[in-house]
Amino acid sequence: MTTSAAESKTVLVTGASSGIGEATVRRLAGLGHRVLLGARRTERLASLVGELRGSGATATHRELDVTSLDSVRAFAAAALEEYGRIDVLVNNAGVMPLSPMADLHVAEWEQMIDVNLRGVLYGIAAVLPQMQRQGGGHIVNVSSVSGHRVDPTAAVYSATKFAVAAVSEGLRQESRDIRVTVVSPGFTRSELTHRGGSAEAQAAARAAAEQLAIPASAIADAIAFAVDQPADVDVNELIVRPTAQG
Repeated sequence: MTTSAAESKTVLVTGASSGIGEATVRRLAGLGHRVLLGARRTERLASLVGELRGSGATATHRELDVTSLDSVRAFAAAALEEYGRIDVLVNNAGVMPLSPMADLHVAEWEQMIDVNLRGVLYGIAAVLPQMQRQGGGHIVNVSSVSGHRVDPTAAVYSATKFAVAAVSEGLRQESRDIRVTVVSPGFTRSELTHRGGSAEAQAAARAAAEQLAIPASAIADAIAFAVDQPADVDVNELIVRPTAQG
């Protein structure tokens, strides 16, 4: 079922070039929402936007680096210029280079903090003033089941995801017009285990994902459920994991 023109929302999605971000864009655009895609890989964004427009969806894209406040603010400004408002931000961009603490992958620790936490904060900072002026809006932060438990090799990753939950809950309590949702995926098909980390830890994560992972569309469906609730209904937290995941 598609959304009527009166109910159509302007949705910004970070990390939209693959995985959960791409699936979310496809799902929300298919429901009739106007989508702005952001990521560093602009060629993939351009291809996806072309496909969406070919099917009748309203979509555009912009290069985005969530570790740069200027880039995130420019992303939000592009949404206002293109669509005139910002209804939903899906803070999805993330990295997960797993490794034991003793390996001292300090640069990757910093990258996870910059992308997974600072990127979420920058997203909030870029859209919150406009949402307050509008008298409403919705911020969806993609966390992880690792924001609820800590496993070996995932200590820093989990720390960033626990922090996302804390930021989200604080923002929720401070807001009366802004909805806040945390979506925590379990093993999901994505590119997260293909970059960085220790070879052994990443291989183990890929092996587990190959056995257990659910499609990214399952997470996109959860996000769409939260987005399409009435304005006075705030779905605060969704945990979506494979049935077989322990």
